[in-house]
Amino acid sequence: MSSDSHAAPAHGHDGHGESHAAGPSHGTLRSYLVGFVLSVILTAVPFWLVMARPIASNEITAVAIMAFAVVQIVVHMIYFLHMDFHSEGGWTMMALIFTLVIVFIALSGSLWVMYHLDTNMMPGQTMGQAP
Repeated sequence: MSSDSHAAPAHGHDGHGESHAAGPSHGTLRSYLVGFVLSVILTAVPFWLVMARPIASNEITAVAIMAFAVVQIVVHMIYFLHMDFHSEGGWTMMALIFTLVIVFIALSGSLWVMYHLDTNMMPGQTMGQAP
């Protein structure tokens, strides 16, 4: 056997010269750095909102943090999972919408439950006291 029979194909995955343009996009170092910087900013700003309390209303702060969380999920899906609106016939768009709906339900439901637990707690009740 010659040494050329075991050589890897020059282009494409199956040796037929196909380009990667039709397949999923792969990230570059620049896109990963942009995604990382955006992720750090989208984490640091909500942390600052909680620690410095620049907004007097707790409800507005909670809504702002939820908005930052949704934006961060979209950033992760675009920059790290390489999802866009054109690949795979639009199925990635459906996955993005489904993810946003599930995140909205989980976050708003959690905040609703915590609010009602706090509101319905008996005044002066502590964990160690018997009724």
